[in-house]
Amino acid sequence: MPVRTELRAVLFDMDGTLVDTERLWRRTVEEEAVGRGIALTDADLAFVLGRAVEDCAAHLAARAEGRGDGRGEAAAIGDSLERRFTDLVRGQVVPLPGAVELLAEIHAAGIPAALVSASPRQVVDTVLDALGRHWFTVTVAAGETARTKPYPDPYLAALTALGAAPASCVAVEDTPTGIASAEGAGCGVVAVPALTTTITPAPRRTVVRSLLDVDVALLRGVVATR
Repeated sequence: MPVRTELRAVLFDMDGTLVDTERLWRRTVEEEAVGRGIALTDADLAFVLGRAVEDCAAHLAARAEGRGDGRGEAAAIGDSLERRFTDLVRGQVVPLPGAVELLAEIHAAGIPAALVSASPRQVVDTVLDALGRHWFTVTVAAGETARTKPYPDPYLAALTALGAAPASCVAVEDTPTGIASAEGAGCGVVAVPALTTTITPAPRRTVVRSLLDVDVALLRGVVATR
């Protein structure tokens, strides 16, 4: 017999899901790569979108070392990426269509929300200042768990802080990396794919075109029957 489950919390990815920062991150990486003589291709996107700064820096370092120019130090690349991205976000952060309205509906329904990001804390805090800290009961940034996305650690940390079972929670994500993290933690998922990303529906995974297609009723439906 199906078992009905009530929605206890909604966990949101940040970049490219709630705010239009995915393009800023891609611009950051492209500028860093050009400065190091690296020509990025579509094959690099899996190592760029939805990844932590450290992961992307390691990828660029490996690309640079492959060219033999000796300028591929991951730590230096990571510091540069973080500075560039923070500066861009500070000046250009924009909520995606439907983001604020969805957060307000969830808040009005008395459902806790968490922000679970692969961005560093200073970037997360910059976005929270623009978007509104009051929407979120819990926030988790890169570096605050032993591993970040695509591992489940960030979502597991948020679930622990919320005191919620994963089967009763839904994550809203835009990349395969984030979806792997959320599903690895046991959450249902609503996927809002990035423009360059293809995501297919699956058990406990609903794919929509934008946050304008998401409401509390849809989120409840993801966890309603197991």
